[in-house]
Amino acid sequence: MKRRLIVLIVVLVVFSLLLAACGQPHPVAPAPDSAPVADAGTEVSPDGSDLTFDTVRLAFIHVGDPADMGYTYRQHRGTEDMMLELRISPDQVRNFFNIAPGGPADTAILEAIAWGADAIFATSFGHGPHMLEAAREFPDVLFFHATGDLALDAGLPNFHNYFGNMSQARYLSGIAAGLRTETNILGFVAAHPFAEVITGLTAFYMGALSVNPDVTMYVMYMNAWNNPTLESQIAQALIDLGADVIGQHADSPAAQTTAQAAGVWSVGYNSNMIPAAPQAVLVSPMFDWSVYLTHAVYELVNGRDVQTDFLAGMNEGMVFLSALNPNEGVVAPGTAEAIEAAERDIRAGRNIFVGPIYDNEGNQILAEGEEWTERQSAPSWNHIVQGITVRGE
Repeated sequence: MKRRLIVLIVVLVVFSLLLAACGQPHPVAPAPDSAPVADAGTEVSPDGSDLTFDTVRLAFIHVGDPADMGYTYRQHRGTEDMMLELRISPDQVRNFFNIAPGGPADTAILEAIAWGADAIFATSFGHGPHMLEAAREFPDVLFFHATGDLALDAGLPNFHNYFGNMSQARYLSGIAAGLRTETNILGFVAAHPFAEVITGLTAFYMGALSVNPDVTMYVMYMNAWNNPTLESQIAQALIDLGADVIGQHADSPAAQTTAQAAGVWSVGYNSNMIPAAPQAVLVSPMFDWSVYLTHAVYELVNGRDVQTDFLAGMNEGMVFLSALNPNEGVVAPGTAEAIEAAERDIRAGRNIFVGPIYDNEGNQILAEGEEWTERQSAPSWNHIVQGITVRGE
């Protein structure tokens, strides 16, 4: 009865918001049609709730849409793979695409609750404060936020963060870049000056430095997650500075296609970007979001608590490296062997961030042998290390 009353209240709130806006509700993409209808997922939660794999309702809020062929594409692919694994039917899933932080995120969350979502997953960093506020207001709904860092200190049993240890795959992709460069200058198209982005670009550079002690790197920020035009412009600006391998933390393959047009190389991100630029892309570090989604939904239906803060890496399959580009002359000789050796060490427990590490002013960040350990799932390294120059600030 309590849940029905909450849903009724939310419906009225959403309706009033939409009337006040004098517009239409945010577009909701149809549920994927590739997942089979559940026919055997009838396990009942041991805590006495009525949730089963046939009845659980899941909402996903995305900042972009799968057409980006990058970040949101991989997030949505994770949803589809989870549905296949757990035999969740399409009518149990509702996707909200192109939802920016702010009012659109608040409205999408309320629409998801009004629809009857048992769990809401939001996939962009900027969705975090909106998810946290909603978690406080609606304790009977579970909220899962990818890339965020608020759950650990929030102390709410229904609010969770999750991420993959992308530094591991980033480091390996940097090895491919360090061996490929001929100018010894890398370029990096960076979304925002946030710790998540800085952690990734640092791991990428450290991988390159491990095989090429002469390599340096320029970084330029977009101050946006997904802007293909700007991604391309910044990639070209980095190429004009002498960079002949372009890495990126952005949502589309625009940096890769720009690199190919300029006759240089690149490293993708989020999805396998070799098809977008087959003569430029060396390799792509990638996420498999289904690893977490399958785990979280399985625990939810079975009435078990999901950990507040979740981080998994290569050993768990949460992050991985695409196959190297097979086209002749793209990848430097010896790349596969160097990556394989480094991956063995990482899988055996090697930390990417181990001192001595210095910043560009010569200040020591980590002492000899000192390791950087994350306290939460969201990456928190926020230092520009020696050898990296930020341009355009």
